[in-house]
Amino acid sequence: MFEKLEIVRTAQAMARHAGIRTEVIARNVANADTPGYRARDLPDFATYAEGEGGLRTTRAGHLRSPEAAAAESVETPLQGAASPNGNSVSLEEEMVKSVSAKQQHDMALAIYQSSSRLLRTSLGRGS
Repeated sequence: MFEKLEIVRTAQAMARHAGIRTEVIARNVANADTPGYRARDLPDFATYAEGEGGLRTTRAGHLRSPEAAAAESVETPLQGAASPNGNSVSLEEEMVKSVSAKQQHDMALAIYQSSSRLLRTSLGRGS
């Protein structure tokens, strides 16, 4: 019942996006010395949530816009300076991106906690 609330669904999507982005960042760090490896990243969560201005799906039967489907889990190679062996991973940038992903995950957890407190209070069960 409560998983149908839009705020909870948004928090779930945000946590899922943060987890997938953390996997991509970990793969980049693991391949930091692999010749020819190109660093990858996901679009920001705002781009994913908005579907780049396309239609949002609110029910399982809705059709997704191509932009929203593409933004969901597509890893895009980053453009940037490559080392002499063709590797484009910057450990400093990956560290910054990992902090951003952690903050996004922490925000999703805070939304969960806040919404559950609000639901308990509205049901008269207190916190």
